[in-house]
Amino acid sequence: MIPHNPSSFSRALSSRRSDTFKAFYAVSVAASRQNDSPHATSQSLRGARRPPPEPADDVPPAENDFILSILRTNPSLRDARSYLASFGLRPHTKPTSSTEKKAPPAVPLIDPSSQPTTLVSIAQEEPKPSPVVASILNPVYRRTALVKIQGPFTDNQLDSICRGLVYLEKLGLVSVIVVENDELRRGEQDERSAIVDETNRIVANLERQGSKARPVIGAVVRLGPKPGDDAVLDSTIEPPEAHTLPSDLIPIRSALKAGEFPVIAPFALDSFCRSVRVDANDVIAALARGMVEASSVEKSAESELQDGQVKFHDDVDLTPLRLMIINRSGGVPSYARSGFPHLLINLDSEYQHIHDTFDSKWTQSNPSALSNLALARTCLQYMPATSSAIMVSHKSPSSLIGNLITNKPAVSSSLPHALLQGNRKLTPHTPTLLRRGLPIQVVRSLDDVDKAKMTTLLEQSFKRKLNQDAFYSRLSKVLDFVIIAGDYAGAAIVTEEPSATGQGTISYLDKFAVLPSHQGDGTVDFLWVALHDESYGLGHPFSANPNGGKGGVGEGRDLVWRSRSDNPVNKWYFERSSGHLRMGNWVLFWSDAEKRLKIEEGRRGSAGLSFVEDWEKGRLSDWGDTVLKIPSCWK
Repeated sequence: MIPHNPSSFSRALSSRRSDTFKAFYAVSVAASRQNDSPHATSQSLRGARRPPPEPADDVPPAENDFILSILRTNPSLRDARSYLASFGLRPHTKPTSSTEKKAPPAVPLIDPSSQPTTLVSIAQEEPKPSPVVASILNPVYRRTALVKIQGPFTDNQLDSICRGLVYLEKLGLVSVIVVENDELRRGEQDERSAIVDETNRIVANLERQGSKARPVIGAVVRLGPKPGDDAVLDSTIEPPEAHTLPSDLIPIRSALKAGEFPVIAPFALDSFCRSVRVDANDVIAALARGMVEASSVEKSAESELQDGQVKFHDDVDLTPLRLMIINRSGGVPSYARSGFPHLLINLDSEYQHIHDTFDSKWTQSNPSALSNLALARTCLQYMPATSSAIMVSHKSPSSLIGNLITNKPAVSSSLPHALLQGNRKLTPHTPTLLRRGLPIQVVRSLDDVDKAKMTTLLEQSFKRKLNQDAFYSRLSKVLDFVIIAGDYAGAAIVTEEPSATGQGTISYLDKFAVLPSHQGDGTVDFLWVALHDESYGLGHPFSANPNGGKGGVGEGRDLVWRSRSDNPVNKWYFERSSGHLRMGNWVLFWSDAEKRLKIEEGRRGSAGLSFVEDWEKGRLSDWGDTVLKIPSCWK
């Protein structure tokens, strides 16, 4: 189980809206209290709350549209902390040096309120602005995002896109925009002037939204490999078709320093120093690498805290925090969701499988899905591990704000499949979030488990000391399989427990753990999706993710697990289980084998399923008797 987290949900962060005051708005997420009940509760797949609808293209924005766009994200306390960690003030203590100029000695002054012989030592120092005043004048640490605007778009559509980018700029994320027009083929007559016109059109629209923008018509990248490159970053990934030098980034840096959006036309210098039009993906990939390298080289060691006062500056961190691909078709169609977009993609473990399962009919509705997928994979290899990419339709502008604040998909990919399909949360325009991700492997022998790393993972996750001898001795007798994410960044341990009735075994989720450093970065969802595909989701076509296990082939089994009744993670479990039963200090959760439910539902036709099927009778008492007898593994 996910370890108990002592931190509670807290009050909201709020602030007044202002065109020049870049602030973070958040709403509080209150922990809903679950009333104890002796009865089992089954999760309904109907009546789920629908998210606020996105505004239509032709509807003008409301006066408070900025605030509403943030409220739609419904950020948690962890999301708020993550946002502030990236964009909030970051004071550091300035190291002392023997060469630093010492403060002038104190000068004895006469205190007029005391006797004439009384002296007061007051150090001479210049008056300095209050940190509170300084934070109001410049409250946000500015970061950059690489944005591909993949048109053509109508004026109303472009208004919606630019409005979203301006909102992001108010929250501290400044967009470096690269323009593309799918209907303007390369080699056509007047293509250069058409691209320049499109670039200026976006600049004009951003300025109508109240921001400043600058067209960058000159080439900022160069075709071919970067001089000195004699090895590829990853043999499985093709390097960018272009590169950029630090001097090429001067127009971008200048625009950012002036508080302007750089809007870049997709031109590059060839070997003859001619400016030619290239694919926007080549420009973005070259910029992703070049901006990261320039930022790492040129980052100053200057402290943000000097003499107890916060120092502010207008420099923007060139390292891209996000990659945003805004187009007309949205995300990557999913084989698991009947062509609706993927919600969250683990590029490390799913990239090739998505290619292999991409239906040819999707090339009509999503012609650039695979090329944009490859672009995200290339860029994220250079960008920080915490960075993410999002592929989003122009119909979902507020999704950009949601991604910035929460760095999560619009809907969790680990929610039950039927729940996602049945409440209209998924549409063709649902955005796809992409992360570099982690490799996922399934092992079925305890000999293949690194016990030292597993112990470290469990103890750090649960913040308790593991009784190793007893724990691994029990696993050697009942282990079914272990799913491992990355280098033991997370793990799900499933056992086969002898039934209390003596008939068969019960599939039991013994441990579900993620390192604290990986909680909130998508690892939890990656791990649970793989768990679904290897247990209660087994046998469905959409359970064939390449996680190293059975590949979706086989019969699914009911998955059972327990959690302390006061564990705040239970809310997360409630959403992903078929039902739960309260048993004193414990809560029993289960997820029904989906294939069996589907077969039974098909057999009954329009009659549907009963509340309690014949094969369900007596199983709760059997599960309860079995699960409560499992010994604790903690010291």
